[in-house]
Amino acid sequence: MINAMIIDDEHYASQALVTLLKKHCPDVTVTAVCNNAKEAVMLIRELQPQLVFLDIEMPYLNGFELLEMLGPVSFDCIFTTSYDQYAIKAIRFSALDYLLKPVDPEELKTAVGRVTGKRSPSLQQQMELLLSRFQQPQPAVNRIALPTLEGLQIIPVNSILYCSSSSNYTIFNLTDHQKLIISRTLKEIEEMLEEHRFLRVHHSYLVNLDEVRKYNRGEGGSLLMSDGATIDVSRSRKEMLLKRLQPGK
Repeated sequence: MINAMIIDDEHYASQALVTLLKKHCPDVTVTAVCNNAKEAVMLIRELQPQLVFLDIEMPYLNGFELLEMLGPVSFDCIFTTSYDQYAIKAIRFSALDYLLKPVDPEELKTAVGRVTGKRSPSLQQQMELLLSRFQQPQPAVNRIALPTLEGLQIIPVNSILYCSSSSNYTIFNLTDHQKLIISRTLKEIEEMLEEHRFLRVHHSYLVNLDEVRKYNRGEGGSLLMSDGATIDVSRSRKEMLLKRLQPGK
């Protein structure tokens, strides 16, 4: 059995999650429900839960600030949130799990299955990456956590040359000639990297503009990357590409 704790200032939301867990995740036992983030800090230290469902938007102390107060974590965490574009992007960037409210039973089972499988040895690094992104939205955080087939890998964003799609997977091509296969769509990766110097130039390619060495004209044209690879550019994305390649763009 997995001992879990729910932290959410909305009573109805926490009770709804308790009901869903009982019905869909019988291996999870909720040992405490806390509607006050400040009290939750003491309860976590006292009860030492294995899994925490943590709301992000709470009065006085939000979920990220609560984690900062705790210091190094010894539990897995699934964030719960209403739609918050920045918070969700930060969580994705750190390869952590989240659930949108109202919680979908299937998404709950998937998230619990991920965190209750083999515990990531990089969990503390993931948390640190998340908190650094939350604390300093500008300038952009320069590392990203990638859940690969072998495990979790945290890499510098500027080590990414380009990404290519392969069905529901994305292949990262790095400056050291390494390739990483990630079980996320190219669209998800595009959203995660949009504040960096990346551009979707084709339905199959997302490129690091700083690694482009030449643009070859044509109907859409093509790009020569720093590793010698040639990337096709779709006609519909050509104008935006040429604009972004200009100095200062």
